[in-house]
Amino acid sequence: MNIAHLSLRRHAGTTPSHAWLCLLAFVVALLVGCGGGSGAASSDTPATPATVPGAPAGVTVTAGDHEATIRWNAVAGATSYNVYRSTTQGAQGTKMGSSATTSYVDATATNGTTYYYVVTASNAAGEGAASAASAGATPNVPVVVPVAPTGVNAVAGDSVVTLTWTAAASATTYSVYRSTTQGSQGSVVGTSSTPGYSDRAVANGTTYYYQVTAVNAAGESTPSTQSAGATPAAPVAQGTTWSSAKFGGGGYVTGLVFHPTSANLLYARTDVGGAYRWNQATSSWLPITDGFTAAEGFQHGVESIALDPTNDRLVYIVTGMYASTDATARLYISSDRGDHWTHVDLPFSAGANNLGRAIGERLSVDPNKPSTLFFGSRTAGLWKSTDSGRTWAQVTSLSSAKLSSDQLNALGGQAMGVELVVFDTGTLGGGNATPTLYTAIAPDYVNAAGLSSNLYKSTDGGASWAPVSTPVSGYHVPHIVRAADGLFYVLFTKGKGPGDGGPARLYKFDGNNWTLLNSNDSAGYGGISVQGSGSTARIALGVSGTWGEYSGKQVVQLSDNGGQTWREIEAGMPGQGASGWVDDVEIDPSNRDHILHVHGGGIVETRNASSATPTWNNSVVGLEETCTLGLRTPPAGAPYFFINSSGDVGTWVHTNLATTPTLSPYKQWNSGNSADMAWSDPNYIAAGGVVNGSATAGGTGYWSGDGGQSWATFAALPSGAATNTSEASNLAVTARNKVVWAPADSVPSYSTDNGATWTATNLPALAVQNGVARSYRLVADRKNPNKVYAYDSGGAWWTYTGAKVYVSTDGGHNFTLSQGSVSANMRFAPWGSSSMAVNPNVEGDLWVADGLAVYHSVDSGATWTKLNNFAPIWNGRNDWLGPEVSGASIVALGKPKAGSTYSAAVYVVGVINSVWGVWRSDDGGATWVRHNDDAHQYAGVGVMAADQNTYGRIYVGGTCRGVLYSN
Repeated sequence: MNIAHLSLRRHAGTTPSHAWLCLLAFVVALLVGCGGGSGAASSDTPATPATVPGAPAGVTVTAGDHEATIRWNAVAGATSYNVYRSTTQGAQGTKMGSSATTSYVDATATNGTTYYYVVTASNAAGEGAASAASAGATPNVPVVVPVAPTGVNAVAGDSVVTLTWTAAASATTYSVYRSTTQGSQGSVVGTSSTPGYSDRAVANGTTYYYQVTAVNAAGESTPSTQSAGATPAAPVAQGTTWSSAKFGGGGYVTGLVFHPTSANLLYARTDVGGAYRWNQATSSWLPITDGFTAAEGFQHGVESIALDPTNDRLVYIVTGMYASTDATARLYISSDRGDHWTHVDLPFSAGANNLGRAIGERLSVDPNKPSTLFFGSRTAGLWKSTDSGRTWAQVTSLSSAKLSSDQLNALGGQAMGVELVVFDTGTLGGGNATPTLYTAIAPDYVNAAGLSSNLYKSTDGGASWAPVSTPVSGYHVPHIVRAADGLFYVLFTKGKGPGDGGPARLYKFDGNNWTLLNSNDSAGYGGISVQGSGSTARIALGVSGTWGEYSGKQVVQLSDNGGQTWREIEAGMPGQGASGWVDDVEIDPSNRDHILHVHGGGIVETRNASSATPTWNNSVVGLEETCTLGLRTPPAGAPYFFINSSGDVGTWVHTNLATTPTLSPYKQWNSGNSADMAWSDPNYIAAGGVVNGSATAGGTGYWSGDGGQSWATFAALPSGAATNTSEASNLAVTARNKVVWAPADSVPSYSTDNGATWTATNLPALAVQNGVARSYRLVADRKNPNKVYAYDSGGAWWTYTGAKVYVSTDGGHNFTLSQGSVSANMRFAPWGSSSMAVNPNVEGDLWVADGLAVYHSVDSGATWTKLNNFAPIWNGRNDWLGPEVSGASIVALGKPKAGSTYSAAVYVVGVINSVWGVWRSDDGGATWVRHNDDAHQYAGVGVMAADQNTYGRIYVGGTCRGVLYSN
């Protein structure tokens, strides 16, 4: 039925019947129900829904680069959706736009900002409720898979392999793969968030290979290039023993201390070379501080020694090289006569290498209560410990004064302070503190503290003090000895020492009265020792400041009648005497005929002091205190082992390691800075140094054409050599008569006529670093003498001017900067914390230790590879101050191990895995083993050279411990 043709007509006044109306309603309903028709009964506009749509669910966000894509689930009845954005979690925020689909791209997002999104659904009835907020989304630059790490280096240790590599950009972690098969990636053994990993799940004796991948949110990189094989191994019971190349003494021994009751138990202290114990069985001195580490170089100066008179195994030493107003001193304690030590940091400084360093002993142990110790400091007054040195308190009952920096500077840094403490007792043990004691005080502290005397007395164990009137004032009191009868023998000398020139006085003191026993107006008194008592007391008196040979000269005066009469027992007597710094004298408590004294070159002794003509000899076997400044070894087959350049004793050619050398260009007081030989003709030697203490003092140079048998002075010196004489001065020999010389703080010069004339090189002048001497370090290529390398270390830790290498191909006349060394970013460091060496067996094979790390060049310095094994110990120190222990300070190359893969054995003084030592590599730096051990550290190694005849032998100079060598 077509409803368009259906019409209802009625005549006016005519009313449809009920049946007709029912039929019409039925037809309309039928048409509507069938959806048909488009006539008057249909419409083009849908009917309005009854309700708004519900809230969308499942809102997710994916962050991109400056955009975020939002997605959600469809909602029934919704015709569109609205998207809201907020930067606050829980807030609906601002409407960003709408979408007819179930997704939306927010293209206005800012990278780095976190956004939260809410979605609503809409239809004709309105907008529905908001969805739950999305999780936060932070647009960012898209993350990509990182590139593979590079430079994977594996270093084997004892049951460990330590890996390092170069960081990969955008990596968040790294995966470490290990294999026992070269070329195979193996399996993951660990992860790391930094470019390093220690693999401890390894077995000694097995060789491992490693690869590393970089990982981030985008995925894992391809594997790195595989490392070289690393084979963990237990520490080698070092095929290495250590001995001293004999020189004998060579430095200032500042004090001798006998144990009062144990025969032959004697200790010696030195200003810069540590401490020693006498070994009666071998008739030699045994060094007892060789285990001091490189960080303890400052503590290798021993200010004072004290022994427990009730326990002959207990020994104390106070250390610290130079006095200051800072707390830099230490107390070292040993319960086995110095074989092992523990230490306590002290609240004051010490000055083992300052003037007056033989004064004392500053450290004293109470004989009756040995847990009580006193120490007379240079800058902070008198100190006391009641717990065997573990803790200390200033004895403020004497004075609470401490020198300020200005006061110390006004004294030239040479404060004497409280000089010694002596107990008034003849008993040992008992447990009660000795009530009566004396302390001697230097004039500088008397003035600073406002005291009234150079000598104070306490009768209550140091709780209170009273001044003692002395027969002279304004003098120093270097030593006081209490005799068995309770009398005190007191030295007064005008100057501080060493070697004070007087005037001087020796008095006997009974607690109330002073008796003059000896005096000298033209010399000082340095040492005093007493054996026996009363009118038969034997007194040995050390007379200082007497130099040369002349009639009536005094060195050691002896009295056998308590000081009534005196005779000279050393000057003019047979044997080896030593005048000058006679600042401590000791009579052996168990042998009154055995008398020793110190001097600037060691110790001398007589064992027949009662003779009318006592014989004196050096007592320096095992005592080696030279300060080595330079070592150079010749090629294999040369007639000598090495050339030794040392402070105060000069340059020496060692032809026998077991005997004192005799070949030297100058045998008076001088210092040797550097020496070198022609590699093709090692009998030609050139040496540079400085003559000390004379009208002709200043820089000098020598040459020998016969291996040191004879010497001549260079006819001329290069510019700067006469005046710039620090140990940074050095030279290199390219051939006989051809020398390149770099005086400290000067432009190097060269000579081709054996020093008759010198010509400046083209190397740029180096800026002087506030008194820190610097120089170019020169090394001649041993395979091509036309090549000479010059290393500029940068001068100091604070210069921030990178180190660099210059190369000459015309025998050291003209140099060119190695741009590769600049690109290598070598660290700036002082002269003494850096070095350069060549492989003598290969041309152009060059090594540098820059203070932090090691660099290797195989192309004459054009390009450099950094070895990642070495790293310094900073221990919280500022960058400009330099590390506490240098990561790599010296490198040397010697005879290779038979069958090794590299043409030389490489030795480096430095730190691997936080362990300082001398390290050796037999494979060109791929792997390293420690060449020394903890018992042989010598408070650091300052110079080193490697032997070309014997594999494994190196020569080192510790902290003023002479020259030591390994076997």
